[in-house]
Amino acid sequence: MEKFIEYLDEADRIIKTIDHMIYITFPLIKDKKLLLKILLETKTAIAKCINSILQYEYLYKRIKLHKEPKINFKIFIEKCSPRYNIQEQEIKLILELFNLAEKHRQSPMEFMRNEKIVILSENSEPETLTLEKTKEFLQLSKNMLEKIKSRILR
Repeated sequence: MEKFIEYLDEADRIIKTIDHMIYITFPLIKDKKLLLKILLETKTAIAKCINSILQYEYLYKRIKLHKEPKINFKIFIEKCSPRYNIQEQEIKLILELFNLAEKHRQSPMEFMRNEKIVILSENSEPETLTLEKTKEFLQLSKNMLEKIKSRILR
């Protein structure tokens, strides 16, 4: 099986799991760890979508891939996103998601306050994660998956 199809299948599976976690599991248990897990899984799903696009475009020799992920991401933004109708506000949301996931990874402390997760950075700069924001990230991942499927699997 082609690598880009594997990435699409994995992203699809992860997105279905995230959807269940947000709308069924989280309202029942309201655990901050679950919301953080949803954040990280959404990042993984979007990364798989991006990798699928990059692999597909590479396969048809429209782009060259590099060993450096940041260069590949830049190629995705500049050359691939217009072809897949990925809007600038969606790219900003992707960057926000990746940034938030990185802050969580490096964070020395996180706590829950009023249904929000506050992520503190090393210099005590707070960043908040809400259920609404995770739903927005989920919707982004669903939209990206649909755009990719309509372009690649037509």
